[in-house]
Amino acid sequence: MPKTSRFLIRLALLPLLLSTAGVLAQTDNSKAARFYEDALGRYERRDLPGAIIQLKNALQVDKTLLPVHVLLGKALLLNGEAASAEIELTEALRLGVNRAEVVVALAQSLAAQGKQTQMVDDTRLTPAGLPNSVQFQLLLVRAAAASDTGDARSAAKTIQEARALDPKAVGSWLAEVPLRIRAGQLTEALGAAEQALKLAPELSEAHYQKGSVLHVQGQTQAALSAYERALKLDSAHVEARLARVGIWIDLGRDKDAQADLKALQLLAAADPRAIYLGALLAERAGDVAGARAALKNVTELLDPVPIEFIRWRSQALMLNGLAHFGLGELEKAKPYLEYALRQQANSPLAKLLAKIYLAEANLNRAAEVLEGYLKAHPGDGQALLMLASTQMAQGRHGRATALMQEALRAKDSPEFRASLGLSLMQGGQNANATDELEKAFKNNPKQTYAGMALVTLHLRNGQTAKALAVAQSLLKLNPGNPSALLMLGLVKTRTADYVGARSAFEQALNSDAQLTEAKLGLVRVEIATRAFGAADLRLRNILKIEPRNVDALFEMAVLNEVRGRDDEALRWLENAADYSGLRDTRANFALVAWHLRKGQAAKALDAAKQLLGKAPDDVQVLQTYARAQMANNDLAGARASLTNASRRASFEAPTQVEIARLQLQVKDLPGAAYSLDKALTGQPDHLPALVLMTALELQQGEPAKAERRARQIILGWPKLADGYSLLAEVALSRGQTEAALESLRRAHEVAPSSDTLLRLFRSLASLDGGKPAIALAERWLSSHPQDLPVQRALADAQARAGNFTAARRAYEAALKLRPADTELLNNLANVLLRLKDPAALKVAEQALSLNPRNPLLVDTAGWANHLAGNKDRALQLLRDALLRQPANPEIRYHLAAVLAQAGRKAEARAELAQALKAGVNFESTADANILLKTLE
Repeated sequence: MPKTSRFLIRLALLPLLLSTAGVLAQTDNSKAARFYEDALGRYERRDLPGAIIQLKNALQVDKTLLPVHVLLGKALLLNGEAASAEIELTEALRLGVNRAEVVVALAQSLAAQGKQTQMVDDTRLTPAGLPNSVQFQLLLVRAAAASDTGDARSAAKTIQEARALDPKAVGSWLAEVPLRIRAGQLTEALGAAEQALKLAPELSEAHYQKGSVLHVQGQTQAALSAYERALKLDSAHVEARLARVGIWIDLGRDKDAQADLKALQLLAAADPRAIYLGALLAERAGDVAGARAALKNVTELLDPVPIEFIRWRSQALMLNGLAHFGLGELEKAKPYLEYALRQQANSPLAKLLAKIYLAEANLNRAAEVLEGYLKAHPGDGQALLMLASTQMAQGRHGRATALMQEALRAKDSPEFRASLGLSLMQGGQNANATDELEKAFKNNPKQTYAGMALVTLHLRNGQTAKALAVAQSLLKLNPGNPSALLMLGLVKTRTADYVGARSAFEQALNSDAQLTEAKLGLVRVEIATRAFGAADLRLRNILKIEPRNVDALFEMAVLNEVRGRDDEALRWLENAADYSGLRDTRANFALVAWHLRKGQAAKALDAAKQLLGKAPDDVQVLQTYARAQMANNDLAGARASLTNASRRASFEAPTQVEIARLQLQVKDLPGAAYSLDKALTGQPDHLPALVLMTALELQQGEPAKAERRARQIILGWPKLADGYSLLAEVALSRGQTEAALESLRRAHEVAPSSDTLLRLFRSLASLDGGKPAIALAERWLSSHPQDLPVQRALADAQARAGNFTAARRAYEAALKLRPADTELLNNLANVLLRLKDPAALKVAEQALSLNPRNPLLVDTAGWANHLAGNKDRALQLLRDALLRQPANPEIRYHLAAVLAQAGRKAEARAELAQALKAGVNFESTADANILLKTLE
């Protein structure tokens, strides 16, 4: 059973437990009795683990021992195992224990599990019929449960019922204080604390409760005095010491805070509150590694506790949420902060949650949380800027501008501009984010987080020089800072400065030997420099300590793929995807890409579905899912996914253009038009969007619109070929060949390149047997002999023109540029076959060896073997080719010719009949008809 952290339950069980000492029934089993007695002694000494072991030993002897179940339930409760405690106490009731013996502990076990709402209806927890002293304690537990669920009225009423049972007992007044604080009734809370002090002036808890009210009221010095008095009366009062640490931190008195934390380590070393405060102090001291370690410790203590157990404990929820947030684990932080915000409506936690929602691109939820918070805190500039970023991402630019102006009027500072930049970055507004972050970093270079975000943006935009300059500035301002060194190492890795990257990562490790991010940085350098053994060893050492480290698993997949170990790479990648959190999608993206790259469409779709389950509203995820659907020929599904992506995407032009390109691939012209319209609304002068929209208008049969836009592009970018090329397409759509050629010539003149030449080449290829195109290519190659695409196009044109000797020279020239190009080898082999050159067989077999699964290469090699007289090899290869591409009539003809030569006329006739059945002409149609007649 999961353990509940002990700080969640402040119980007063000793009086109840002592009552069990004399309850042990007579039994003949002395061994069980010895176990019980030893357990009772251990329990009274607060050796809870030892007591629990001995009690379980007793139950191994006899499961019906009632006293053992009672004591075990109470020991488990104090040890933080509330669910197990409930089981044991329920079993005790079943075995016949008097309800008064266990009812308070049972109620506390339910409360510790978050079952407050069940307590009202649970007949076992009815106060009636119980002794007054037990009723009193039970009513206080029920009052706290009502307060937990937000029912302040019932909580107050239940407190009054308890007080009526014993007006002089201080407990009801102490219990009232936190209930009043939670309800915001601070005057009443202070009155209850004062009354408790009247009844028990020397009670440390009463002074602590008074201090807690003063603390919330902002009366810092008075609160300190109250906490000081509580600690003088009881130096082991954990709550008072914790509260005082919080004040010391707020006052900047870190030495005093450290002193109290040192005392807390002796009192409550595993208390997550103390550990979290230690993280804050470590961060203030510049001990980044220590702060992270402390935050990690908090999460390790609280994560095992089911959230149902602590959903009413706002302090625990907030602690774990803040700890995960500080570690960058936003998906894990979210549920804790959501629960905490429900109990502390309109608290600053709303801003943290909004940041998480923005990171998820859940703009509506982020806006909702921020709107609620701003109603209570209308002048909060940071919240205004965050809300503005949500409005921008949703295309509500007027509202966003108004919010930003309101925030910056309140305080125009580098910090605010940095916050705006980060919010814009999270909302996908990269251009605006870069502008704001640059301003913020320029005005205050000490804003490390703004600088790091700026580095990330520059790298994302391919501006490595700018990224390097910012990273170097960060390190100069923060010499030896591991985070700055990591950022510098990242940039140097991206720029292939592997020596510099290694130095940065090693320096980071010198500062913090356990810094996994630096170790992974070194792994990436080792992979890039082909030091595969060192990378493998380093990764395995990381995984020994952190077997589920997703980044290490991912890099292991990369390493194995680079080494050509595909099966191993896939296994590691699948592990990385399995262990990734809901927000960590990198491995899932990579897994989809892997299967698409390997031609495994069905597996790609399965992986894409898992990715979609993690982030169903993410634009990039929707695009990836659409690609997987396209690979599976689900064009309707892909169209729907892309429509969803376009609607959810902001007006960021590059994103919408990418979506539009995919929409064009699935023949969704209206969808592509919608996406491009959004792109041009957000950025009217975005050239890729203008170019694609022009091409789309042509496809939609609107040449007049396309022509106007093409001329607009020429006016705006007269030295680029795009506008002229589009104008040529408009002319071709109208059958205006000369006008098209003139535009293509103009495009090549303003931007001479392989691309513009090939467009002109293709248009000239249909004129005069292709001679103008061939002449154009030969002129270009005389000054650009290394231009492989043009060399290839020339060779193909010579082959089409039947000039096989010239084609041979062109293909051989192209192969000097790319010797292992199977398409070039295959085409050369076919040219050599036409020239009846015996070298054809060698070239064809060379192409086949490089790609033995390509049916066209198999066919060429088979035909070359046939012409060379290698009948068996030819037959084997051509049967293989036909199995790979049965709809290819050329392959069927080749197979039929070999079969006929082998005397297998019936089989040859069948293949020829299939080849000629479709009535489609192919290269050897005439030869196939002639052969068929000879076989009749």
